[in-house]
Amino acid sequence: MRSYREILTIPGALRFSAAGLVARAGGAMMGIGTVLMVSALYGSYGLAGALAAANGVSWAIGTAILSNLVDRYGQRRVMYPAIIVSAAALTVVVVFALLGLPAWTLFPPALVSGLTGGAPGALVRARWNHVISNPAQLHTAYSLESTLDELTFVIGPVVATALSTQVHPAAALVAPILLGLVGAQLFYSQRSTEPPPVPRKEEPAGQRTRLWSRLILLVPGVGPVIAVNLLIGCVFGSIDVSVVAAATGWNMRGASGVVLAVFSLASGVAGFVYGSRGWSSPLSRRFLVGVVLLFVFAFPLPFISSIVALGLVGVLVGATVAPTLINGNSLVGRLVPYGRLTEGLSWMGTGIGIGASMGSSISGAVIDDTGYRGGFVIVVIFAALTALVALVSSRTLRRASAHHEQAALVVEPS
Repeated sequence: MRSYREILTIPGALRFSAAGLVARAGGAMMGIGTVLMVSALYGSYGLAGALAAANGVSWAIGTAILSNLVDRYGQRRVMYPAIIVSAAALTVVVVFALLGLPAWTLFPPALVSGLTGGAPGALVRARWNHVISNPAQLHTAYSLESTLDELTFVIGPVVATALSTQVHPAAALVAPILLGLVGAQLFYSQRSTEPPPVPRKEEPAGQRTRLWSRLILLVPGVGPVIAVNLLIGCVFGSIDVSVVAAATGWNMRGASGVVLAVFSLASGVAGFVYGSRGWSSPLSRRFLVGVVLLFVFAFPLPFISSIVALGLVGVLVGATVAPTLINGNSLVGRLVPYGRLTEGLSWMGTGIGIGASMGSSISGAVIDDTGYRGGFVIVVIFAALTALVALVSSRTLRRASAHHEQAALVVEPS
């Protein structure tokens, strides 16, 4: 606990971390909120998954673009107007659904909402990197943010499910609108901890001539981490839809949010404990172990027949998630150029977003044809692919991490 207290006493840290929590809280409600609303109002999990996928893919693409602009022009200047557009577009999605308009009309505003939503979690981590120069403290800060990420996924699905089942099917998408606007005001109004922009003309001339200074995915070692993150996102998206379908099939639809919260609670606790101590083993090895364990613990999902058993397996699956994401963010933070940090960290969220969209869309279509067990089979397939990619790329990642470790841990003076 002392390590967490130390970083939170850094001037401005508690304020921007808390505001960042509010800013990204609504994101945890988007996936399940979309599934709950569309499946209830339009009667199709396939359509629900497709809409969630459209929003998620556009969010991933928009985040890659916006994060590059943030590094060049600053967080507030880019993201404050963007989040207003995103909230307005999501409002249009809700209104169109309430009016019962044709399903295709939901997609354009969902795409706009995703494109302009941004990645508050990456912006918070960039602020930590700006105010911290001690690598051990940065590990703790990333662990704290991953734990807070999971906290939103503990509370978000429960609140979304309660709003959708007890108030109105569309109510779960109203909360992200309000949380996004309030969080943006609280977060972007804090200027003292905002990292200064790094215009491209100020980058070293030698770095500008390198291809990876233009395409962050070509930085040695970063591509495999993002690929693993994308497949982890596929697991997330598949689990969201499959849990709702399973709980509905067991006549316990209202419990779906609780089950998803159990997944996230286990992840949050694991991330908090993981971040409270130092580790001597190589970061790339810990990353690989977490991914393999994710597959091992996800394997029983297709054989589960009760909400209690699903929750128990969810504890094991969830416990592997936050530590793996912490390690992935730490690896990317080491490997990317300092002036591209927000962009690099945002690609982590981009991978998750694209993957979640793919997972929800594929699982939704499979569930419509085969039932919830087919959805859980898709979860296991994605988990197996995640482990396979991590194993195949482990040597490349280990070499890249070792090569860049010392230089990448040095934070440039502001």
